[in-house]
Amino acid sequence: MSHHEGHDHSGHGHGDRGHDHSHDHSDETEPALQTLIWKQIDFDNIRTLNEEEPDSGAKIVKKTWQQHLEAEPELVSDADEQLLMFVPFAGVLKLHAILIRASASSSCPQTLKVYHNRDDLDFSTASDLEPTQTLTVSQTNDVQELPVKRAKFGNTYNLSLFMEDNYGNEVTRVYWIGFKGEFTELNREPVEVLYEKAANPKDHELIAGIGERGALGGGRHGM
Repeated sequence: MSHHEGHDHSGHGHGDRGHDHSHDHSDETEPALQTLIWKQIDFDNIRTLNEEEPDSGAKIVKKTWQQHLEAEPELVSDADEQLLMFVPFAGVLKLHAILIRASASSSCPQTLKVYHNRDDLDFSTASDLEPTQTLTVSQTNDVQELPVKRAKFGNTYNLSLFMEDNYGNEVTRVYWIGFKGEFTELNREPVEVLYEKAANPKDHELIAGIGERGALGGGRHGM
């Protein structure tokens, strides 16, 4: 999709901010903090295609729950309404839901296609490839929790989020994205525990051999 490149920033209007904070958020339900994934996100390696401001995709993901109502920073698309965000994690995630705060305006993303463990997508491949799941984002200023089919996202090392369209605006705006799920650190501790509990030398040799082959460490590249 070459229409995402070589564009002119001069024609971008910022009239459609969609920042309506006049209503009361005090009764907004706070997600269970034990299932909110934040510190386990690999922020430094988030990348977003067609973002107007460099690293703005990473910045809205980096907002904490306490910052999710803040208007800045925001993610704004550039050449057209599409955005493609790659989000890696520092371990294995069992994804339960994607949280998003956009707006009630026409710049709110509408179709959100989610791809599981794909780090090679561009707009062309994302358009052609069947997503792991397609979600619909509603026009609202409040946080939306979009549940996923957990069986399809049981061993998640990274997610690609393709915001394919919006509600009719030239650009798409998003203010916060979050994730809920269960997280497992990547380490070799289970192998060490098994080794220490082994009852005889033959068990020691067998389990040590498994550890040397890295049986528990090969999942990331074996997907």
